[in-house]
Amino acid sequence: MTYDFETVLDRRGTNSIAADVVPFDEKPDEGVDPIPMWIADMAYPVAPPVLDAMRRRLELPTLGYYRLSDEYFEAILSWQRRRNGVEGLEKEHIGYENGVLGGVASAVQAFTAPGEKILVHSPTYVGFTHTVDNLGRVLVHSPLRRDENGIWRMDYADMDAKIKEHRIHLVIFCSPHNPSGRVWERGEIERAMEVYRSNGCLVISDEIWSDIVMPGYTHIPTQSVSADARERTLAFYAPSKTFSLAGLVGSYHIVYNRYLRERLERQSGLSGYNSCCVLSMHALLGAYSPEGEEWAEQMIRAVDGNFAYACGFIAEHFPGVKVMRPQGTYMLFLDCHDFCAAHGVSIAELQRRGVRAGVIWQNGEDFVWPETIRMNLALPLSRLKEALERLKTHSFV
Repeated sequence: MTYDFETVLDRRGTNSIAADVVPFDEKPDEGVDPIPMWIADMAYPVAPPVLDAMRRRLELPTLGYYRLSDEYFEAILSWQRRRNGVEGLEKEHIGYENGVLGGVASAVQAFTAPGEKILVHSPTYVGFTHTVDNLGRVLVHSPLRRDENGIWRMDYADMDAKIKEHRIHLVIFCSPHNPSGRVWERGEIERAMEVYRSNGCLVISDEIWSDIVMPGYTHIPTQSVSADARERTLAFYAPSKTFSLAGLVGSYHIVYNRYLRERLERQSGLSGYNSCCVLSMHALLGAYSPEGEEWAEQMIRAVDGNFAYACGFIAEHFPGVKVMRPQGTYMLFLDCHDFCAAHGVSIAELQRRGVRAGVIWQNGEDFVWPETIRMNLALPLSRLKEALERLKTHSFV
């Protein structure tokens, strides 16, 4: 079946954060309709297999107390086997989480004390920054480096030095990496995990983007690279990014080590609110079905086409803007330092000009990297083309 990634949905006035919020003081010019390209929320219609699964559940006219079904766990086991080649995963290794950030927060509280430092790579997902800060812990950033081809790489010597200097025992590893769009190779993960092992660090592995990997690249689960990685890693997944289900909430962890798992589940359960919505459970069943997987594959091809178009357009019309064509996620991370310098404009003014043209993009400096912008490219190609033409024609003349 061929799915729809070209219909333009008007989500304004529906309480959509993406469509109804402008994350700047600036507003679009009079008469200019906004094109949301900031928060990680797709502009595509929800996958029909997901809606079908939810409709089937709603035919049963009761929404009382319930438990996670065997089908829920079987769907995850099958999905991880098909998508990631995971073997040896069992039901007991899987647990529900109210969002990946909720799971990260629980792990941080379970394995560190207030004031402790935690290693992350920068640019750093803004959710990590806010969550760790709210919990009274301190992030230590190990900057990624671009190689001669502009590919983002880890700096293992810097990671090791900072872990030792700050006596770090917990790290947050983002795979695929948001916002850079890197899909880490097996050898890269192996080397990172050796740094963590040699320093006695536990690893929180955020793999929420693991299903959105562009053709030619492969996601390698962090826990799969060695027996040691399997035992020291708490991994978090969700269908929310892949299938645009953030409004339903619902994520899960995979933790093989019994001690780590029981500590995490104890912390996650303390609030009494870490339980799955029944429709969220059935949405996952639809998402992780063969039909849902086909939808995801078509979505990836649509996003990859958007990446190709956007990167080509930027190279032609915005010299000085550096961008690595993403290997995963649906976010584009623009380094605008040289462009701003050449045009005598600050990054703040550049961002405001885009918003006035109706291109609602995101301040990349929130991701701990100067003079950058993050853009969501999970939208119809027609709207992407319109957004880029607006930037070229109206904002930077």
